Amino acid sequence: MSSPHAAPRPGATPVRRAVPPGLLFALPFLVLFAVFMVWPLVQGLWMSLTDTSLSAHAPSFIGLDNFTEAFGDAEMWRALGHTVFFTVISTVPLVLVALVMALLVHTGLPGQWVWRLAFFAPYLLPVGVVSLLWMWLYQPDLGLYNHLLDVVGLGQVAWLSDESVAMWAIALATLWWTVGFNFLLYLAALQAVPDHLYEAAALDGAGAWRRLWSITLPQLSRITVVITVLQILASLKVFDQIYLLTKGGPNGSTRPIVEYVYDIGFTGYRLGYASAISYVFFALVLIASAAQYAALRRREK
Repeated sequence: MSSPHAAPRPGATPVRRAVPPGLLFALPFLVLFAVFMVWPLVQGLWMSLTDTSLSAHAPSFIGLDNFTEAFGDAEMWRALGHTVFFTVISTVPLVLVALVMALLVHTGLPGQWVWRLAFFAPYLLPVGVVSLLWMWLYQPDLGLYNHLLDVVGLGQVAWLSDESVAMWAIALATLWWTVGFNFLLYLAALQAVPDHLYEAAALDGAGAWRRLWSITLPQLSRITVVITVLQILASLKVFDQIYLLTKGGPNGSTRPIVEYVYDIGFTGYRLGYASAISYVFFALVLIASAAQYAALRRREK
C-alpha cells in the first residue's frame, strides 16, 4: 500500500486547486471597492497628517497638528451644531410622516396607485430641480407660501434669509423630497405582516386602534430601527440642498459640517486640514450611529 504522502509518479498531471467561483464573481466588486473606497480612505488619512494644499508647495508631514487645530476650531463646532440640529428636526418627521403615509395607503385608500405615485415621485427628482422649485415657493414677494400668508392676514416670512427660519425651511423641503423612500420601506414592511394576526385580533373583538398599537407597530419595530439609523446618517451628511438654497447663509446659520469641509478644502485651499475635519466628523458619526443603533435595539428587545 502506497503512502498518502508519496511523491507523484513521473509524467502524472499535477492536480490544480480550482479558484472558488464565488471569488471570481466578487472580484470586480472587490477591485472597485479597493480603488474607490479603501484607497481614498487611506489617502485621505495620510493627507490629514500633512499640510497638503492646492498651492504649489510640496506637502510635508505635520503629525496631529491638523486634528489639534480642528478640535479648537469654533467654526467647525458651529457647523457641527447646525448639522446636528438639522438631523433632529428632519429625522423625526421623515420617520413619522412616512409611517402615516404608508398606513393610509395600506388601509385601502381609493386610487392607491395615485397615492403611491404622489408620495414616491418627489424622491426621483434631482436635487437641482427640488432646490429650484422650493426656492420659487419661498420667494418673499412672489412665492406661494407668502401669498397664502397674505390671504389669511399674516405677515410675510423671509424663509431663506431669516436666521431663525432658514433651517426649518430647508428641513421642510427635505421632508417633501425624501420622505418617499421611507414611505416605500414602511409600505413593504406592512405588506409583510401576516394576515392571520389581524384575523385573530378581529375575532377577539379588537378595534382598529387596538390592532394598530398591538400588532402593526410592534411588527414594524425592526424596519423602524433601520429607517431611523439610515435617516440619521443621511441627515448628518446633508449638503446639496443647503448649498443650493442658502449656500450656508444667512451669516453661516445653515452651514453644515460637510459644507465647512468643502469651504476649507476648495475655497481656503487647505486640503490637509479639510481631511482632518472629515475624519473627526467620520469618527463622531460612527459613535453616534453605534449608540443610536444599540439604544433602538435594546428598546426593541
